[in-house]
Parts: sequence; C-alpha cells; structure tokens
Amino acid sequence: MLWLAALLLINHVLPAQHHELQEQPAIWKQHQFKQAERDSNSLRSAFKRGTLHGHIRNFLMVTDNQAGLSDYHANATGGAIRYETGSFRKLKFVVSGFFVYNTFSSDIAKPDMKTGALNRYEVALFDVEDHANKHDIDRLEELHVAYQSKQLQLIFGKQLINTPFINLQDGRMRPTGVEGLVAHWQSSAKTNLDLSWLYRISPRGTVQWYGIGESIGVYPPGVNMDGTRSGYPDHTHSNFLAMLGWKQQLTNTWQMQLWNLYADKVFNTAMLQLDYQSRVPKPRWIAAMQLIQQQSVADGGNIDQQKAYFPKDAASLSFGGKFGWENKQWSFSMNYNRITAKGRYLMPREWGRDPFFTFLARERNDGLGDVHALVGRIRYDHASSLTSVQLGVGYYQLPDVTDTRLNKYGLPSYVQSNLDIRHKFKGFFEGLEAQLLYLVKWKAVAGPLSEKFIINKVNMQQWNFVVNYHF
Repeated sequence: MLWLAALLLINHVLPAQHHELQEQPAIWKQHQFKQAERDSNSLRSAFKRGTLHGHIRNFLMVTDNQAGLSDYHANATGGAIRYETGSFRKLKFVVSGFFVYNTFSSDIAKPDMKTGALNRYEVALFDVEDHANKHDIDRLEELHVAYQSKQLQLIFGKQLINTPFINLQDGRMRPTGVEGLVAHWQSSAKTNLDLSWLYRISPRGTVQWYGIGESIGVYPPGVNMDGTRSGYPDHTHSNFLAMLGWKQQLTNTWQMQLWNLYADKVFNTAMLQLDYQSRVPKPRWIAAMQLIQQQSVADGGNIDQQKAYFPKDAASLSFGGKFGWENKQWSFSMNYNRITAKGRYLMPREWGRDPFFTFLARERNDGLGDVHALVGRIRYDHASSLTSVQLGVGYYQLPDVTDTRLNKYGLPSYVQSNLDIRHKFKGFFEGLEAQLLYLVKWKAVAGPLSEKFIINKVNMQQWNFVVNYHF
C-alpha cells in the first residue's frame, strides 16, 4: 500500500469538502479581492503584477452497500491553476481551469445486476454525463472581470458563488460554477445586498456549461407525482435566474437574511432566516429560525406537464430551527426541519445542496414533502486551529417510497451518522490539508423494502479521504 499512501500525499487542494452556506467561496485560498490594493498605472503593469495560484487534489471514495448489492470505489486526482491580474482602475481579470483523472476505480459505468441502478456517488468525481470518461475531464472554471470600490463589487462572467440556493456543493473534485453578473453591495457594517442575474451553470461533476433550462435534468430526474418517469431533462424552458440576497444586522445579537430566487418560467423560492448569538465573544448561546416558501411560475418549465420540472400551480412550504451553545473549542446544536405535506420541496440538485439546518453530506431532502428531520451536531476545534472533529447524527422521517406525490426519488425514512475529521499542516507541509469523512445510513422503516429503494440510499456506509495542496 506504499504506492497508495504516496499518491495520496502527492495530490491535494480545495478546502476539504462543503463550504458552509454563510461562507464566501474560498476554493482558492488567496482568492480575496483587496480593497486597499493600489491600482496599476497601466494595463501592462496590471498583468505583470498579477498572481498565479495552483492546487492539486486527490479524492478517494469507497461505498459499501448492503450485502448482495454492488459496492464501488474510485480515486480521482486533479489539478488546477488560477491567474488574477493586479488592479487597473479598480478592475481585475481572472481566469482558471482544472483537469481530473480517474487514477483507479471499480466499473462505475456498470449497472447493479439486481436492481439496474447506476452508480450514484463516485461518478460525480468525474463526468456524470459520461460514466466511462476517465481522462478527458477538464473545464474552464472562471473567466470574469471584477470591479471593486469601497462599497461595491461587480463580477461579470464565469465565477463561483455560495448562496442558500445556488452554491458550491464542493463535496467532490470541483464545485458548481455559474455565469452571469453578480453584485455585492455593503452600504454599512450592518447591511449587505447581493444581486445576481445568471444565464449559464456548470454543475458539479460535469465538464460543460449549460443554459438554465438545460442544466435542470443533468442529474437523474426521479419521477413525476403520478409515478411516471420525469420528462423534464432537455425539455425545460428557462432563460435566466434572478436572485436577491439581503443580510441585515438588526441588533448586537440578531441578524436577518432574506433570499429570493426567481427561475424564469419555472418557479420562485423565498427564504427568511433569523440568526441569534447571545454575545459576541464566546462562550455563547446560538439559535436560528428559517422559513422557505416555493411557488410555480407559468407552466413550471413546459406546457406539457409530463415534461415540467415544477408542476403548474404547485407550491411547497418548509420551516426549521436550530438551538445550541459554543465556546472557543466546542460547539453543540440540535436542528429541526419540517417540509409540509403541501407539496414537494424542489430545487435542482445541479445548482447546489439543501439550505436546511438538518443537511448532512451525501444526502438531500430535495424532491420530498411531509418531512420531519432532526439532527444533532457536536464539533471540536483544537486550540491550534489546525484540527477539527465533527459528528452529526440525524433522523429523517419521510413519506412512503410508493407515495410519489411527495417522494420524487423513492428515498425511505433513514438515520444517518457522519464523522468528519480535518487537519491543516504547518511548517514544511504548509498548504497541505487532509480530511476523512465516514458516514453510515440505515433504513428507518419497518418490514421488507425492495432493493431498488436500498442501493446507494440506505443500509450503506461510505469512506471519503481527501488530500489538498494549495500553492
């Protein structure tokens, strides 16, 4: 196994897995526009004063399904480079790209012999549209112009963003990217506004850039409410996304954020969230409340409802809460989320992961209604700030797998446990990061269950070992 250990130590980068949704994208460690940076006196000088960043990343994933069903493993190795000019009249130009290789894996293109199910997890390390693609995996990831003043930042072109509904979902090799115009305005220390107009998306695990309608259905589509296979892939008509985000510090202890996502001709989603901290210095009590409401727009993407992503006149409602305590090294929280039986919560998985307090890596509650979810979390950060350990355990009560009106992907009720260990190296190995994510999922329904509802969903465990190097 020495060769495997050497491979894992040679290949690294990206900040482990899963940015929190309140964080700004930090895929590139030095990627922060410096307001105080002096403008270059010429365009040539701006290019000469530019900075070059790189990373290498290795990701080993092993999925162990219930006995008798297919198991999978894959190791992905990749690298990327990013160039950012110096500032010229408050403008910067940025370009980045990456490549990924399948260094070794099981046959992730082969369906399971018993159920016919395709690989779910490992394929997203590579190319979800071509499961057999092992080498031709590359993407132009960023190509944009950025303007920065004291209060305003404008970015136009291909870029990375992290919001409740459209986010990095960076739990594989490369994150989801977007193309369009994004504006960040900070009017004061207490008020922040985000405005976005997006017209293309490149989902995680893909190498192409898609129009908004095209991007809906790149991943497996599940079933319609009547149980027939969803027909919206390649048939969703939508030209743009318009998104508003408003963050307001109400008092020293309360913060509000309001987000609204309008998907042209498909749906509108609004979120209100209140966050509470009992005091600024730790230790402190923390709490939060969240409300999400969805409504279809026009025909939901297609006049033919068998090909519509969001059924006409459909709606959904979700609400949740969080309560916990934290000090400088420890944090504890209990988290609850309810999606009512009013309808399915629908958000294209191609665009990002769930914004719910009860989210645990490797599963979604998208496509579900009538959900009760309860998650407990405990986290320890070593005093050196170099090592962290987090344990999350959740119970998810879902509609029956045969209730297709409220269960789009046939996911049974389940219990999930995630153990996440991360370490950053210093000294000679500075820039090196390692992460181990181990998870187990059990079915939480009595009686027998068809194996097609088990494989890659419940009665499984998974190991993820990620090594990153930033330079």
